[in-house]
Amino acid sequence: MNNWIMTVVLGVVEGITEFLPISSTGHLLLMGHLFALQRSELFTIGIQSGALLAVLLIYAPRLKAMVVGEEGQKGKAYLKKLGAAFMVTAVLGLTASEMGLKLPDSPRPIAWALLVGGVLIWLAERRLLLHRGKEDPGWWVALVIGASQMLAAVFPGTSRSGATILAGMFCGLSRTAATDFSFLLGIPTLLAACALSFYRQLKATGVPVQEEWMHLGLGLAVSAITAYFAVKWLLGYVRTNNLIPFAWYRIGMGLVWLWMVK
Repeated sequence: MNNWIMTVVLGVVEGITEFLPISSTGHLLLMGHLFALQRSELFTIGIQSGALLAVLLIYAPRLKAMVVGEEGQKGKAYLKKLGAAFMVTAVLGLTASEMGLKLPDSPRPIAWALLVGGVLIWLAERRLLLHRGKEDPGWWVALVIGASQMLAAVFPGTSRSGATILAGMFCGLSRTAATDFSFLLGIPTLLAACALSFYRQLKATGVPVQEEWMHLGLGLAVSAITAYFAVKWLLGYVRTNNLIPFAWYRIGMGLVWLWMVK
């Protein structure tokens, strides 16, 4: 496949899957196996940055309102909970990095993570039928959600957004409250991860050539545009619909890949 077309395709895939509970890393790795793609680490950072830019634009008004105090003490407390959740993620992430943790990239564990994640989404939705979710996360819930982000780092195919949304729902949050906290927490998490990875990549390989920058810019732009519409759609969707379709999608994808790699 033409490199420019593949850049666009990967940008679209990243934009759609980064904040939907279906795993961007899992989909990108599976596409790599399916089409024998060799993606540079810098390109992956670029398309993740595009998705980050999209969600930052969407939540900028709310973040500004919380920072300047327009939401009062409740907004300030929410920001502190986001900060605490991020610190948990940062400490666990740096610890895992120092221990030399490497993401498995073979299809089988990704397929299993997709499958198990689908079952957990179904269970979380069943729980909401019995217990009405709360709209404001407590401190303990925030810390659990922060820790849950590490599941995506250890098990590709889990989905960062999926893990955090499910953690929130299992801890008693409503679907919309869990989604909002997940997306807002994703901003500092992805920003830190992209910045650290970018620094390490430049230190290891030096400045990319011009063509690499052009692919990087295109992938970032496509990812940002796609992610913007995907996030806006999901935020509206979860207000009146459940996540069961994502559960069946993940289960179906997992079963198909397990059959393909048996």
